[in-house]
Amino acid sequence: MKTILAMMATATLASAAMAQTMTPTGYVAAAGAGDMYEKQSSQLVLGTTKDAKVRQFAQMMIRDHDKSTADVKVAAAKSGVRPASPRLNADQASMIAQLKAAKGDARDSTYLTQQKMAHEQALALHQGYATSGTAPALKTVAANIAPVVQHHIEMLQAM
Repeated sequence: MKTILAMMATATLASAAMAQTMTPTGYVAAAGAGDMYEKQSSQLVLGTTKDAKVRQFAQMMIRDHDKSTADVKVAAAKSGVRPASPRLNADQASMIAQLKAAKGDARDSTYLTQQKMAHEQALALHQGYATSGTAPALKTVAANIAPVVQHHIEMLQAM
């Protein structure tokens, strides 16, 4: 059975490779799904956590991912991309189900573990598209989002 670190490394490498060959529409869809996961998982945890640091982090996730969603939508429009409504991918839906099933401190712990993995994937996605994407407005927004995601990773590591 793979460890969570092995799964994170595999997913991050896959995200980086995918971002380098991703169409503008594919990038917008992946970014939208990532933001949706971040907001849904954070809202779930906000409803139950008693940990002030987890609460503060979850609130920041909702705020920052609302902003990145809005920024990507503006850049998509400038790029002539009409994205479909975002949808969670199978892994993200599974992680939401795991969060719903977890209770108390176990939910907080599961949330933080999932956040680390999701943010590593998001960083690879945004950095990869910023470097190799084909739509200039989307490349710019990806480059602007990447440092925010990196900051989130640093916060998670400190928790």
